Amino acid sequence: MSVRFQDEAFPILKKYLYYLQTVRQKSVKTVDEYFIDLRTFFRYLKRARKLVPDDMDFEQIKIDDIGIELLESVTLNDAYEYMNYLQRERGNKAAARSRKVSSLRGFFNYISKKEHYLSRNPIDELETPKKKKALPKYLSLEQSIELLNAVEGEHKERDYAILTLFLNCGLRVSEMAGLNYTDIRTDNTMRVLGKGNKERVVYLNSACINAIKDYMKVRPVDGVKDKTALFISRNNNRMSVKTIQAMVYKYLEKIGLSAQGYSCHKLRHTAATLMYQHGGVDVRVLKEVLGHENLATTEIYTHLSSEQMKNAADLNPLSKINRKKD
Repeated sequence: MSVRFQDEAFPILKKYLYYLQTVRQKSVKTVDEYFIDLRTFFRYLKRARKLVPDDMDFEQIKIDDIGIELLESVTLNDAYEYMNYLQRERGNKAAARSRKVSSLRGFFNYISKKEHYLSRNPIDELETPKKKKALPKYLSLEQSIELLNAVEGEHKERDYAILTLFLNCGLRVSEMAGLNYTDIRTDNTMRVLGKGNKERVVYLNSACINAIKDYMKVRPVDGVKDKTALFISRNNNRMSVKTIQAMVYKYLEKIGLSAQGYSCHKLRHTAATLMYQHGGVDVRVLKEVLGHENLATTEIYTHLSSEQMKNAADLNPLSKINRKKD
């Protein structure tokens, strides 16, 4: 459910959120996340400045009365103390704090450089917390095949098509849920509406084409509430994100992977990794396939498997040279 920032935000913040939604074309979910992050900061600021009673519940602190005076008083030190509060009091990891830094930067850039409510951006030098670079978790080629072979039951054609698209096209689960049957085109391409309502075209290989064809033969028609939805639930509704996730977890559990932190997003990682490691797909092409905005996001898939590192060692021209014996 969308956050009602229209009722809770102060006028300048409301204007910024509308700007994100209409001019920057950010999704409703993204705008809500910005609002939640900024609401947390301004609640913290009101408490730190003793503008609310000490015993007031943090979640009950209202921010609709914030004016330009409080915004003008914000300092870089406030922002760093807020980061400390997030880490110590709220247990936010580096990734969560980094997102909140991004939210603060975006807002204060907007009110200082675009709307000129402030003469300067007080947090212009706020640094982003360093995030631990963890390799993405993914299924091996063998595990991917095992997952596909595990599909059975009344909705086997539908479930197989969804898993095939995840593993071959690297879709986000929200993108999968949003697919319409009209998005599948006669030239074997698929229209995908990604983050921030950005549209991209994905090319379908023979496995995807065959899986979709098999599903379309049995896709419900009568009584379907959302006539254009590609994937239909047992209740004749468009399959939701949660329904797709539950289906994926069911098959992951069947092959013994559910307790190991795998998810729909890990299937997206799997598709990217298989394309890069086994298909030799250029990272710039991979960026377009996955719908990433920045190449840096895609570069996490350029990690090397242990097998590749072993092969690299074996291919060294000195690998067969041994010490001459006396």
